[in-house]
Amino acid sequence: MILLAILVGTVAAGVGSVWLAALLGMAMLARFTQHMLSLAAGALMATAFMHLLPEAFESEASAHELFALLLAGLVFFFLLDKAELWHHGHEHHHGDSAHEGYEHHHHHHHHEQGAHAHRHGHAHAHEKRSGGWAVLAGDSVHAFGDGILIASAFVADIQLGVVAALAVLAHEVPHHMGDLVVLQQTSGTRRAALVKVSLAGTVTALGGLVGYFLLGKLADWLPYFLVAASSSFVYVALADLIPQLQKRLGLRETMAQVLWLAAGIALVTLVSGIAHRH
Repeated sequence: MILLAILVGTVAAGVGSVWLAALLGMAMLARFTQHMLSLAAGALMATAFMHLLPEAFESEASAHELFALLLAGLVFFFLLDKAELWHHGHEHHHGDSAHEGYEHHHHHHHHEQGAHAHRHGHAHAHEKRSGGWAVLAGDSVHAFGDGILIASAFVADIQLGVVAALAVLAHEVPHHMGDLVVLQQTSGTRRAALVKVSLAGTVTALGGLVGYFLLGKLADWLPYFLVAASSSFVYVALADLIPQLQKRLGLRETMAQVLWLAAGIALVTLVSGIAHRH
């Protein structure tokens, strides 16, 4: 009975929060693309700094170890992005070379302009790919930790488990709105972004199962899961989203960016605070 309740609660919290975020966020994304980037950056940073990291540091884990893991996570996601960009750049270099050899005999000057645009397009595609794997990795680790939390609550008391599942669902919605914005950029389509984040959300159920059977052994590792997830969200916000917003804009557009960034931070902080109190 408890195991079934854990499965239902973790799936509802993990996947349900993604679909609710999609309903709320995708309609706004079509009209406010740039503003949603600001909202996503604020939501990701607030999830890390106002929810996950404080919870990790409230535990008995060593602060030195947690900071070391945070640093290692940031470096890891930087290297992951580098490897991804190098891989795609290597493929595109060979593709462009073959294309140039074919076109050279026909219209050299016109091709130079086209090749420049072609390479610029690839460079832009690289930028758009950046951050996708980091978000999915962070989401999966975060979801696994949420599953353990929900499982521990259900083991203690069924009603407490229901409250915990609802709390996780509520505080994940604004965060997943940010994830979907990032993944739509990296995947190119809303459907692909939704599928990827939903799959990451199903890891909540895996965390619930593992938590049910190994709760005592995993409890001490939970702070490290939270910090690992935090490192991915901080990296994506600061290395991918914020640089896209660093453009020379008018006063009105700049104020709009700042307000949407603040809205993302405030939304996650408010919802997480309410969920944490309950």
